Amino acid sequence: MTGHTDIAADGWVARLPRGLRPYVLLARLDRPIGIWLLLLPGLWGILLAQAPWPETVWLSTLFAVGAVAMRTAGCVVNDMWDRDLDRLVVRTAGRPLASGALGMAQALALLALLLTAGLLVLLQLNPLAQALGVGSLALVTLYPLAKRVTWWPQLVMGFAFGFGAPLGYAAAAGRIDWACVALYAGAIAWDLGFDTVYAHQDREDDAAAGVRSTARLFGQRTRPFLAFCYAGTVLLAGTAMVLATYPWWALTLLLPAALVFAYQVVQLDIDDPAGCLRLFRLNREAGLLLGLALLAGHF
Repeated sequence: MTGHTDIAADGWVARLPRGLRPYVLLARLDRPIGIWLLLLPGLWGILLAQAPWPETVWLSTLFAVGAVAMRTAGCVVNDMWDRDLDRLVVRTAGRPLASGALGMAQALALLALLLTAGLLVLLQLNPLAQALGVGSLALVTLYPLAKRVTWWPQLVMGFAFGFGAPLGYAAAAGRIDWACVALYAGAIAWDLGFDTVYAHQDREDDAAAGVRSTARLFGQRTRPFLAFCYAGTVLLAGTAMVLATYPWWALTLLLPAALVFAYQVVQLDIDDPAGCLRLFRLNREAGLLLGLALLAGHF
């Protein structure tokens, strides 16, 4: 695992002014996969509510802007908490706060800007969605601490990243019901699965640093655990569709997403960090395919 990193400081990032590059890397804008994975549960929730098309498009746009703001804000908070641990892990040692390219004051300034953008998006939503959005900040704050006290930080991340599902549903439907709860549970299972795959990139370094994760907890048993998580995602999404009175044929549209999940389970090699990263990134496509199934409620 020596030398493996997912920081993409070349390409378009290298063409930016030198002083701007550390901020872009701190915000993980070089790796937009995190924005997608935060946005997709929100889009699922919006689609599940089956609101009129103009409202669906407007809310999807707002959530896209909010996902950029809050994903980048979450990265800043995570790196502020983890800057000392990051120095001990090969993949994260080059992060701006860990490497000293940026200081805490600069990170706080960026965080304030991002939270302001997120607040402006939140103010466009209905009161229920606003209350849920404020409540989600506690989950965002707790996630970086979880790896210090539990073997299940990926589950805590699932509650935080998957929260877009009830937030999107509440924004579009103005309520929370059992269909929304089932979708949120499915999003949590999805997040738990793909973040366990992601954590295998750092398994050895995490062990040396004393950092806990489900990757370390399950180790060679990760494949059946991943199958359990992804099967739960599909089954719970299907349950949400049934509860939301989708037509029966819409459930068959979950098959493409299920096949992508199955491919990840079969191809997983926990001793190949680059391969784990590729499978992790494949969840954008899996999430989009699941969203297409939920889109069936609009026809």
